[in-house]
Amino acid sequence: MPQTKCNVDKQLSKWLRGAGRVVVVGVGNPIRMDDFVGVKIVQNLRGKVDARNVMLIDAETVPEDHLQLILEFKPTHVLIVDAAKMGMEAGKSRLIDPSQTSDKPPYSTHMLPLRVFCEYLAKEAHAKVALLLIEPELTDFGEGLTPEVETAAKNIARSLIRLLSARGRRRSYRHF
Repeated sequence: MPQTKCNVDKQLSKWLRGAGRVVVVGVGNPIRMDDFVGVKIVQNLRGKVDARNVMLIDAETVPEDHLQLILEFKPTHVLIVDAAKMGMEAGKSRLIDPSQTSDKPPYSTHMLPLRVFCEYLAKEAHAKVALLLIEPELTDFGEGLTPEVETAAKNIARSLIRLLSARGRRRSYRHF
């Protein structure tokens, strides 16, 4: 069932309750159009969240390359933002527990399945881990997001800025 912006906002707010240090990992391929939405959202957060408590990572297609950095930050929460074909309208999003993902995704642009990455993070960092997935319209070779997905990226970034700022964070960023 597609989730409305309001539902995802409420879920993110609930999921972030009690957060101390948050890592937001943007995942996606820069030459596969809407697949890049996770990284675009992280880029939209730059300069608008507190670097002492929020780490932003542009992971592109290799989030596992940033494992050590994430673990050293000692997060309480890790949010991985990515595109995923879920059979919804383009730009719709879902916040899910990584255990809800399939062990064998039909198609992935990532070297390591995100479920494995998430399970490792949860175990080693002792952090809450969630996936924020956005339905792409096009994942063909090319650059730039489609209008629906671009709008979704901006709306999600605004929501995250509001939710993270509500936690008393000053406006700065840590980017990797």
